Amino acid sequence: MNSPAHRIASIAISHHRLPLDPPFNASWDTKPRTHFDATVVRVTTDTGLAGVASGDRMLGFDGHESLFVGEDPLALERHYRILSNIDFHYGRCWPLDLALWDLAGKILGAPCWKLLGGRASRVRAYASSGTLRDPQAQGDAAERYLALGFGALKLRFHRGDWHEDVRALEAVRARVGHKLELMVDCNQGWRMSWDTETPWSFKDALVVARELERLKVYWMEEPLHRADHAGMRALREATDVRIAAGEMTRQVHELRDLITDGCVDVVQPDAALVGGITGLRRVAILAEEHHLVFTPHTWTNGLGLAANAHLSAGLSNAPFLEYPFDPPEWSLERRDFLMTEPLRVDAQGWLRLSDAPGMGYALDEARLRATRIG
Repeated sequence: MNSPAHRIASIAISHHRLPLDPPFNASWDTKPRTHFDATVVRVTTDTGLAGVASGDRMLGFDGHESLFVGEDPLALERHYRILSNIDFHYGRCWPLDLALWDLAGKILGAPCWKLLGGRASRVRAYASSGTLRDPQAQGDAAERYLALGFGALKLRFHRGDWHEDVRALEAVRARVGHKLELMVDCNQGWRMSWDTETPWSFKDALVVARELERLKVYWMEEPLHRADHAGMRALREATDVRIAAGEMTRQVHELRDLITDGCVDVVQPDAALVGGITGLRRVAILAEEHHLVFTPHTWTNGLGLAANAHLSAGLSNAPFLEYPFDPPEWSLERRDFLMTEPLRVDAQGWLRLSDAPGMGYALDEARLRATRIG
């Protein structure tokens, strides 16, 4: 894949903030969110091509530009190793890997899903809710998702009393029957920096798992602290509900251990937060070799969602991909404010990827200028 005609000329990082009025009350956050921040990474070649991506804030990248400038943009494995070193010493700088994949597609004239294996150009989306509604409102929302063509819906548990969570789940199942596959995110794997709540123990999670079995839930996400591998393995053995985890994992080797230690049925890393596409394609193949589901977490923004969609469609065989969507609190206009067009699903709930080179998205430059904060 050598391409001496192209060299990386510059890497630019910008930060943007969209005010949220009314605020977004995310189930996993004890503080109402009054703004939505996004970081954009642009990698430009000496021939004028640019790859663009978004995800984490690129903390610690400043000063490392010289490790990439002048290099072949298609040396993706080389760049992955440098980013792994930066990740160890500093922060999550994986949006650069995504931008390099977008750039690679533009250099080679192919969409990323084809470069990743070309298995498919589409993936079925599951609607991923972000708020906590009362049972009546949760049932109403489920009917709206069904009418929009979604085949699956993820609900949040975090009301302080899991009995209340189960009541909301029961209301949804009663309303839509089995027309929707239902997933549950328990949000026990990690906390916001100011949240000191203790996560569930194995026995806490097992009691909830029995309720989810009764209600035919497809998977139980983050039921235990991210480091409790023994608990996850025991829970997986004790329940018929699939155990899902890995969304905020820091290192690729940690995902390997989740897989090889028999902790999960569903592996959920996010290419914008760990490993990029270059690292996670290893994980996707490893998961398949262990007969597990690989389906990324995607709660960054539309650019991050698109990158994970290319990875999933091109390489893995995920039954569903996370599609953050919980209107009116979390709308496409909020999630995809960086883009000229929101990333939409079709009437059957499919997220379809085009043959456009790279990731296939375009930035709304006027909106970027208006929302820039750094």
